[in-house]
Amino acid sequence: MKKKEIILREILNEVIKKRDAKITQMELAQRLGVSTSTVNNAVGPLVQLGAIDARRTGLVVIDFRKVLLYLASNRSLQRDIIYQTYIPLKVTEIEKSMPEGVIYTMFSAYRLKYEEVPADYSEVYIYADEELLQEIKRRFPEEKGPSNLFVLKSDPALYDLSKEGIAPLVQVYIDLWNTRQWYAKEFLTAIERKINIE
Repeated sequence: MKKKEIILREILNEVIKKRDAKITQMELAQRLGVSTSTVNNAVGPLVQLGAIDARRTGLVVIDFRKVLLYLASNRSLQRDIIYQTYIPLKVTEIEKSMPEGVIYTMFSAYRLKYEEVPADYSEVYIYADEELLQEIKRRFPEEKGPSNLFVLKSDPALYDLSKEGIAPLVQVYIDLWNTRQWYAKEFLTAIERKINIE
């Protein structure tokens, strides 16, 4: 993901934890290891749209949905795919076969977090670093057939936000928003209810 996407994800994640969350640009810059000008450039368009208010005491999200959809519409899932292959197993078996340390997103993340699914799915999307990628390739070499395992390039901040190998809901949402599968809409609607997006 681009730095501005990581910054916006961090802000939205804070709001999910606490609706009236405030975080300064300096705090964000230090937490993510970027400059304050990078933070300013990331939030600038959303300040212009009236979705974020930049106050002295910190950034305040005025319109959560607008920020989320802005982030989702600027996301390029295809750009972050670093490996894909076909595995002749059920999705639950693929999920169980992943090495420790991967971060599940999209359909798998929802199922693992809530132990339910709003629709059946046939692909597994995970985040992994370079070391894990080598292990995944060893376990699942490239096979002919429609890809059903997609490995996305992770970023260090994602590991900090993820719990028990599951990506934060903001990440799951923006990833789902960028996939073409018809059933992604069912998952998006379910997440919107879970985090009470207004």
